[in-house]
Parts: sequence; C-alpha cells; structure tokens
Amino acid sequence: MINIVENIQKLRTQIPDNVALIAVSKFKSEAEILQVYQTGQRLFGENKAQEMANKAQNLPKDIQWHFIGHLQTNKIKYIIPFVTKIQSIDSQYLLKEVNRLAAKNERIVDCLLQFHIAEEETKFGFSLEEAEKMLKSTDYQTFNNIRICGVMGMATFTDNVSQIRAEFKNLNQYFHYLKENYFSQQPHFVDISMGMSDDYHIAIEEGATLVRIGSVIFGARNS
Repeated sequence: MINIVENIQKLRTQIPDNVALIAVSKFKSEAEILQVYQTGQRLFGENKAQEMANKAQNLPKDIQWHFIGHLQTNKIKYIIPFVTKIQSIDSQYLLKEVNRLAAKNERIVDCLLQFHIAEEETKFGFSLEEAEKMLKSTDYQTFNNIRICGVMGMATFTDNVSQIRAEFKNLNQYFHYLKENYFSQQPHFVDISMGMSDDYHIAIEEGATLVRIGSVIFGARNS
C-alpha cells in the first residue's frame, strides 16, 4: 500500500532547500492531492488543461499550479485565469496566444521556455537557435502579459546516466547563455526546471532549481 505522506516526507530530505519541488499530480485524485497538500506542499504540476482546471476549482485556492505538459492553443483558455506558471512554452505561436489570453484576463503569466534536449523525437521544445530568433523578433517585444522566468527540459528516457547528465548540462548552459545575453537585467529569470522521478538526483547535481516529481510521491501512474 502506497503511503503518500511518508513518500513526500522522505523525498523532501533528498531535495536541497534551494530546489523547489513540483508534485506532479496528473491522473491523481483530489483526495490524493489533498494528502500531499496537508503536508505543506503547495506547488503542483499537471499536464492536461481541463483536468487541471477542474482540480483548481475544487481544491484549496493557495495551491500554485504549474502546467508542465504540451499545451494546445485551444486549451490555454482553461488555465489562463489561475495558472501560476506555464513551464512548457515550446513555440513562439504558443507564447503569443498565452500573451493574448493573459491580456484578456488582465494577468501577467510566468512562463518557462521548453528546450528539446533529449534524443527522442517525440519530445517538444525549442532549439537554442529558435529561441534566440524569437527573443530577437519584433513580435516578442509586444508580449507584455507574459514573463519569461527560465528554462525547462526533459532528458532522454534511458538508463545511460552519462547521457542524462550531458543533456541536463546542456539545459543549464542554455539558461546561463540566455541569462547573460537576453535577461541580465531581469531578476525573475531564475528557473531551471529539469529532473523527474527517475533522474532528479542528477538534475539537482547539474543545477536544477525546480524538479517535477510524481511517481516517487504518488506511486505509479493510474493511466
């Protein structure tokens, strides 16, 4: 039998104070999320917009919801009124739509740029060249209702620790390059979101400031 409370309490002993834990609650029930919430956890991650909106409506309002999955533009409307951070901005068009709907909701929404650091073609994300092209564009200069706070990436699903470490190193280098060249005067550009249940130890060693952990807390996926 899974003991969610014991799991997260043990996990916290393994995460440094300077690294924030995002409890990935996708496919988990509101009752399970409340168990974690009652231990003091306030940061939760979801990857389905409508599921996240339903949970946000029913669960405590001080939860900070991070959207961590591939976001379709027609689903932005479900989360834009309340989302704390969208970690998975993987195209200029998506960012433009987030900005447009954030403006309609009179909000400034924090976002991370997702980079494709894995060998797997199925994963989404910018290349460094694509991100630079966007950041230099005149269109981007008009995005007044988003705030870029850092980078996010997912390593290849592999047992090759050297490969995972190299991919996390790349993301860290992208962060520092962007910080120096585009965000040096913006103190909110601080996030490196990388590392999940199987590789968060490596991610922390390579500079993660946010880790996204689900199954270590909640057990295996229900779906």
